[in-house]
Amino acid sequence: MLALSRKKNEALIINNNVEVTVLEIKGDQVKIGISAPKEIPVYRKEVYLQIQNANKEAASDLSGLEALKGVFG
Repeated sequence: MLALSRKKNEALIINNNVEVTVLEIKGDQVKIGISAPKEIPVYRKEVYLQIQNANKEAASDLSGLEALKGVFG
């Protein structure tokens, strides 16, 4: 992990096309802004983990697959 110090209005660039800017600092909270191309998804980590878990559950549920077999013979 790379750890950086940034002040308000300072930014960092990731992979030449993602910019992360410190917008505001209040106590122990930091507000950041992320500019990225539309094709690059940006999620909060807790949301990303929920999506991953939902995808794993859907992939392991074979009842939908059985229903499709009935439709397509």
